[in-house]
Amino acid sequence: MKSDAVAYGIAGICFGLIAGWIIGSQQASLRTPAPSQVTQAASAPAAGGQTTRAAVLDEAQVNALKSVADREPSNAKPRIDLANLYFDAERYDDAIKWYGEAVKLQPNDVNVRTDLGVSYYYTNQPDKALAEFERSLAIDPKHAKTLLNLGIVRAFGKQDLEGASQAWQQVIKVAPDSPEGQAAKRALDSLRSAHPAGSQPGS
Repeated sequence: MKSDAVAYGIAGICFGLIAGWIIGSQQASLRTPAPSQVTQAASAPAAGGQTTRAAVLDEAQVNALKSVADREPSNAKPRIDLANLYFDAERYDDAIKWYGEAVKLQPNDVNVRTDLGVSYYYTNQPDKALAEFERSLAIDPKHAKTLLNLGIVRAFGKQDLEGASQAWQQVIKVAPDSPEGQAAKRALDSLRSAHPAGSQPGS
């Protein structure tokens, strides 16, 4: 279902609660909530309306990693590391380039595919973001960070509240006690509080 005026009215509420989770699996440590496994954080507004600053790009580290990537064309790791650096510096087009190279080498890496999808979202390409999330979920249907980001992009990138609600319900089903599950619960509570009984997304 496409959102109506009420849906747009709650967007700010939901965003303040969960936008910090619009991150890839590689990017986040649990900074309020903010997606190698959750070690760096994204530069989206965090819960409570706070914002996080983009990391300063370490050009020396970038050049060193590019040298490794050039010497080792079949090694995904320097490409992932480069993409993460660019992501943290909010240089998402560059992140897309390196995540894209990495997934060619490791097509079944759910974390990298999710990070690529998040980067697409930040460059106003929600359809490409959703396509990457679907590829991730084809590999691991229970990947909580992918499901959470799927809901966020459906809600804010496509104004599809029903699709977002379904994705967040799935997060709660597969990982109810995780930080992602808690973020999904808050998002659903925000949606439900804005809709009359019987007309909630996913009902």
